[in-house]
Formats: sequence, structure tokens, C-alpha cells
Amino acid sequence: MSDYPITNGVRVLRAHKIAFRPCLYNYVEKGGTQLSASELGVDEHAVVKTLVMETDQNQALVILMHGDCSVSTKNLARHLGVKSVRPCEPAIAQKHTGYVVGGTGPFGMRKELPVYVERSIFDLPLLYINGGKRGFLIEIEPAVLTRVLSIEPVDVAIR
Repeated sequence: MSDYPITNGVRVLRAHKIAFRPCLYNYVEKGGTQLSASELGVDEHAVVKTLVMETDQNQALVILMHGDCSVSTKNLARHLGVKSVRPCEPAIAQKHTGYVVGGTGPFGMRKELPVYVERSIFDLPLLYINGGKRGFLIEIEPAVLTRVLSIEPVDVAIR
């Protein structure tokens, strides 16, 4: 497939000479990972959400989480040694990342934010993560995350 968007995320992967497979689907507002997994015919557990959050000190961070799980903000806050963690407002998330909510990927963000990854994501043979545009996921091996991003594994998933 050669007809896919050239986003900042794609540019970063190309610069690192990372092989990936572009996966386009029909984006639907609030469709989430359930919709993208269904459209692409993949397990929702392998679709990885890029969530922008902030601490009680207004420090932004990114957490990569399985599509069929949610983040225990209490456990994440405990891991970070802060009082609390909450999702960023969409406008604030966009300001930090340069991406529109629903099209946020971890590669090529406007600001370099700390990136935390649910540890079990590394057990997947392949994952599907946003390529920087709504309706555009990229299929990569989990090891790519450690090659391109400065990440910290965490155990904060709620099934």
C-alpha cells in the first residue's frame, strides 16, 4: 500500500529505517479501538492506544495501553510518585503532541514527553498503533518502541 498519509510519525519511522505496514480504516468519532480492530480484522488487545495524561503538577506524559484495557491512574500516579494522574483535555493534548485526539501516535510528537508502556505490550508479536492521523494505524513489532522512543515499562492495566 503506497497511498497513506505522510505524517510526522511516518517521517520519524522512515528516518530510523523502521519497517512498518500502514493500515487505513474508516474513522468514526468515539469508535475507539473496538472499531479499528474490527475494521482491520485484528485482536483489540493488539491495538495500542496512545493516551496523553497529566499529573497533579500539570506535567504531561504519554501512556501506551492495550485497546481492550484501561489505565489505573491510581497505580500510574503511585509509580510516578505523584498525587494523581488524569487524562489531558483534548486541546491541551493536541498542544503537547501536535496531533488531533483520535489521531495521536507516539512517534513525531511536537514536544518530547515521557512515554510509559504497559509491559505486556512487549509480549505481542505485532501491534497496531496510531500513525498520526485519524483512521491510520501502523503495524509494527513491539521492539520498535524501544528503538525509537525513550520509554519506561509499567504495570497499570485494568482489564
